[in-house]
Amino acid sequence: MPSVKSVHGGRLLFHLVFVAAMLCLAGAAGAGERRHGVSVFGTLKYAPGFTHFDYVNPGAPKGGRLSMVGSSGVTTFNSLNSFILKGDAAQGLGALFDSLMVRADDEPDAMYGLVAKSIELADDRMAATFYIRPDAKFSDGSPLTADDVVFSFNTLKEKGHPQIRLQLRDVEKAEALGPLTVRYAFKGSQIRDLPMIVAGLPILSKAYYATREFDKTTMEPPLGSGPYKVADMAQGRFILYRLRDNYWGKDLPVNRGRYNFAELRYEYFRDRTAEFEGLKAGEYDFREEFTSKTWKTEYKIPQVESGRLKILTLPDERPSGAQGFFINTRRKKFADARVRKALDFAFDFEWTNRNQFYGLYKRTTSFFENSDMKASGAPSKAELKLLEPFRDTLPKDVFAEPYMPPVTDGTGNMRRQLRMADRLLRAAGWTLKGGKRVNKEGEEFEIEFLLFSPTFERIVAPFVRNLKKLGVSARIRFVDPSQFQSRLKQFDFDIITQRYVLRVTPGVEIRSYWGSQAASTDGSFNLAGIADPAVDALVEKIIGTKSREELVTAARALDRVLRAGHYWVPHWYKAAHNLAFWDKFSRPKIKPAYGRGVIDIWWYDEAKAAKLETTR
Repeated sequence: MPSVKSVHGGRLLFHLVFVAAMLCLAGAAGAGERRHGVSVFGTLKYAPGFTHFDYVNPGAPKGGRLSMVGSSGVTTFNSLNSFILKGDAAQGLGALFDSLMVRADDEPDAMYGLVAKSIELADDRMAATFYIRPDAKFSDGSPLTADDVVFSFNTLKEKGHPQIRLQLRDVEKAEALGPLTVRYAFKGSQIRDLPMIVAGLPILSKAYYATREFDKTTMEPPLGSGPYKVADMAQGRFILYRLRDNYWGKDLPVNRGRYNFAELRYEYFRDRTAEFEGLKAGEYDFREEFTSKTWKTEYKIPQVESGRLKILTLPDERPSGAQGFFINTRRKKFADARVRKALDFAFDFEWTNRNQFYGLYKRTTSFFENSDMKASGAPSKAELKLLEPFRDTLPKDVFAEPYMPPVTDGTGNMRRQLRMADRLLRAAGWTLKGGKRVNKEGEEFEIEFLLFSPTFERIVAPFVRNLKKLGVSARIRFVDPSQFQSRLKQFDFDIITQRYVLRVTPGVEIRSYWGSQAASTDGSFNLAGIADPAVDALVEKIIGTKSREELVTAARALDRVLRAGHYWVPHWYKAAHNLAFWDKFSRPKIKPAYGRGVIDIWWYDEAKAAKLETTR
């Protein structure tokens, strides 16, 4: 089985959070010095005057179409506005918008000038000034100016998705110092990420939105300055983007060798089974396979054996993220950590991995899995220094080895684990009465697993059976994708299966994952409703770190606290991308360490495509 879809999967919003908010300020930058890029905790890989990123083919041909299914589990769209909470936005809308700066995928946290040629930082780091290229234009030919950048910031901070507003909380203002110069002012003490957050914001046209309501869903293609424009669509079925011949930034060093497809088309299917059948039939070109059973057993088909349909596994060097059954602690029945821990003892990962995943996965144990930020062993002296102020309020387990999920023998024999779960439930006041688990008020313990796709039912159903053995009235509730998204945004669920991706250098975005304010903010990523002063303090500590060593220490301390809180039943991970595609594409020899690269740097190979046509 898969990695399930990311929170609010496929939306430009998550692109903003993951890409724009991921970048931090380099301590090496001199105060008042204009620089072509910034990085975190060190120097930049690419010097001024670089011609292209190392992982691209600068001579890649332009043309052809890449048709694909995008984020796993996204089955429909009803809006082309990806900046607000309302609606389900189409995938790929990020290709319409440029930003002041853009990240390099072969550095963990570096950003270089796109719309802005350079950035200048104030001596105290409380302001950042960007110098805009005079040739930057929107797709209608109108110039892109500092007024547009200021308008974009003000609009997103006032009317944008709550997640975006939270990111911009400590950005005090933006002002145009001239037609091509914009200055951002910051407030507070946690300013490390703020220049990079504003550098990564999409730039909107002030004139365009003078006659349109920004905070409404719409099916009108928005005006942007990016490399693509919307060419065609059918709501809930497909959306087609076409490369702009007059894209102003196509020859910039940060863009050379990128955006090689003349067309990008996202296809929508009702479920994963239909998606797979569509790939086999040649209805689209490319798919990342997230279902282990399908990857292991269903690609032994003539299309693959003949070489016409390629399968490829690429390494994924990013942190593997946090995927699991998230438990909604906003609901009284889940308030006791012992109850949540009991649920962990009722899930048999080893049996699931052996019988349903073909042994392809490893168990996730940390919120920072597959990274040096994962806690292990006893806390270090540096970690203890951060944890000691909260000793009286934290579980004792925090100060020992970090919590690890229970391990079974994989045979399905769960007696020992279920006995432990029973003890935990009884200790929390949930006893058995007539075979039913009840509290002191006589209320039955009921749990609903919210799903939108039947694909995941085979994973949840054994979990439900184990819970029923404990007297818990557990059931699966299927809803359509739109209702699922609505309930997700409003935290209207008991337990939900989701994944969110952590970046190499966490920053202000983790307030939305674990911060107390985010627990009550619709649309945030704090699915479990975590509201803990110790967590808040450690989150702020991570955001304010001045070195990689400090960051790792603070992240490990936070990991211990989160794991001891039992806010989820963790799932599994694999540090790889499993790709399937028709043999009509080529790619650079170098894969960027921190990006998949397919849409960005692959290209349509006419010779391969012609050969493929002759063998159909």
